[in-house]
Amino acid sequence: RLLMDKDAKIYVAGHAGMVGSAIVRKLEAEGFKNLIFKTRKKLDLLNQTAVKEFYTAEKPRHVINAAARVGGIHANNTYGSQFIYENLQIQNNLIHYAYESGVTKLLFLGSSCIYPRNASQPMKEEYLLTGELESTNEPYALAKIAGIKMCESYYRQYGCQFFSVMPTNTYGPNDNYDLDTSHALPALIRKIQEAKVSNARKVTVWGSGKPLREFIHVDDIADACVFIMGLDFRELYEQGLTHLNVGTGNEITIRELAELISGIVGFSGDFIFDQSMPDGTPRKLLDVSRINELGWRHQISLEEGIKALCGWYMENFQPFENKTYSKTLAS
Repeated sequence: RLLMDKDAKIYVAGHAGMVGSAIVRKLEAEGFKNLIFKTRKKLDLLNQTAVKEFYTAEKPRHVINAAARVGGIHANNTYGSQFIYENLQIQNNLIHYAYESGVTKLLFLGSSCIYPRNASQPMKEEYLLTGELESTNEPYALAKIAGIKMCESYYRQYGCQFFSVMPTNTYGPNDNYDLDTSHALPALIRKIQEAKVSNARKVTVWGSGKPLREFIHVDDIADACVFIMGLDFRELYEQGLTHLNVGTGNEITIRELAELISGIVGFSGDFIFDQSMPDGTPRKLLDVSRINELGWRHQISLEEGIKALCGWYMENFQPFENKTYSKTLAS
């Protein structure tokens, strides 16, 4: 493994978001001290000139791109134009000017929604572009696919060590709890916690509760990203890989997830499944055999992770306060 120099200047794009902040925690725990952060006010990643000037001034050796417009099924289905435009713009700027400024290594974070809606399960890396995407998040998925192909193209044409990682559904501290834009797991934690506090007897769950999903704690994602940054990306490309899946290899239905959270929180009421809301892809399980073979496995179980997150949520958010929970643009 090619270990990164502890003194190397590393830029983590999206450091304020759930994944970016976890990557920063991991790097700092590993002894990396020369980290660059820029808030959105200080660096607008949608601004081509600003990004170019940032690279020229700071000259980072490594870049981890965890900046993205993200959201759950409702947000993806409603704000498709923002999801495709902003994500394309962010990654185009970060990847191209990383090449121009001579960045040694760049890691691009994608999403498991890049795979076809009806892909065989579990989904292998080579299933990319073998079928139609899930319509509810197609704009976001297309942007992420473009990012993978952009990294690959800069490697093929210029020899850049730019590579991509595809995390499964991620949860953890600093997640988004806005019920209109959040993903399923944080939305359920908020709904069930608030129902418990208010002594409500029912909680509404979007969809049928039948879709199967895989969830991984954000600290495991951060650990995987630092692990992958220590690999030789040229060897991965030579093996035919353009990206690596990162997940647990375990899945659970949305109904079972709601029941698991209820057991942890102590909510004993009933669930109402609102089938007017979309289910999304019926099943979405990643094949993680490739990264497992390279020597990495997840460490945090779903029950352990949710227990910790429920405690974090109650410490950081007061139920029923009229506040904005959204952190959709993690930069």
